[in-house]
Amino acid sequence: MAKVVAINISRRKGIPKDQIKEGVFIEDFGLEGDAHAANWHRQVSLLAQESIDKAIAMGADGLEPGKFAENITTEGIVLYELPVGTQLKIGETIQEVTQIGKECHQKCAIFYTVGECVMPKEGIFTKVIKGGIVKPGDDIEIIK
Repeated sequence: MAKVVAINISRRKGIPKDQIKEGVFIEDFGLEGDAHAANWHRQVSLLAQESIDKAIAMGADGLEPGKFAENITTEGIVLYELPVGTQLKIGETIQEVTQIGKECHQKCAIFYTVGECVMPKEGIFTKVIKGGIVKPGDDIEIIK
C-alpha cells in the first residue's frame, strides 16, 4: 500500500522544504502557505522516498524528505510511471497528476545541497481537485 512519508513546505521557491505535521491542501490552489501554491498546473510536487534512497546510494549526504523541495514524500508507488490525468486520493484530498518531471533551467540551492537532483526525472506535479488535510502515514490510492 502506498503511503505518505512526509509533508514539506517552504515560503520561498528553489530551496529545500521543512517537514510539517500535517498539510492543509486547498482546492485549485495547493498546500496552504507554500511558495508554489497558486491556481496553476504545478500546485503540489511529489517525490518518492525510493528516489531519495537512490540519490543516497549515489553518494549524496544529508538527505531526508523535503530536501528536493517536494511537498509530499511518498513510498510504495512509482510516481513517474503514472500517466498525466491519473487521480490520487491522498489523505482527505483528491489530486490529479498534471506533469511528470520538470526541466531545471539553472542549478538551484537544492542541487548545491544535494549534488544530484532526481526531481526533474522522477518527481511529479498535481493539482488539487478536492481539498483537505494530509498527514504522514496517510494512504495513497489510485482512483482513476
